[in-house]
Amino acid sequence: MIRDAEWELSEAEINSIRGAPYYFIDPDDLIPDHIPGIGFLDDAMYAEIIVQELRVEIKIYQEFCLFRIAEENRRKKHGIDPHVGREDWIADKRAILHARMRERRALRKGGRGLRMRIF
Repeated sequence: MIRDAEWELSEAEINSIRGAPYYFIDPDDLIPDHIPGIGFLDDAMYAEIIVQELRVEIKIYQEFCLFRIAEENRRKKHGIDPHVGREDWIADKRAILHARMRERRALRKGGRGLRMRIF
């Protein structure tokens, strides 16, 4: 999602997604990883939080990818080069999906999501 040039996430969105797994690499997080039996318990809970936090972004990105494949195939089937005007048909769908993604994100309680409220 963050490497897909056609998806065009903002720098802030990319940084937010990249920052999500940081908690896992910190061995001295809430419950230090070296504590036997429970050291990774907070990491497991955080993994679930990340999945829930990025659920909307992932679902909408998947919709974008499916649209892109279907539109390429539709154009090829009709003898249209899928690269001609590609940025236009991609941009239209991307704008709709980005707006939906950002609207859903803003509707989350506090506007910043569960991860930001807990940690």
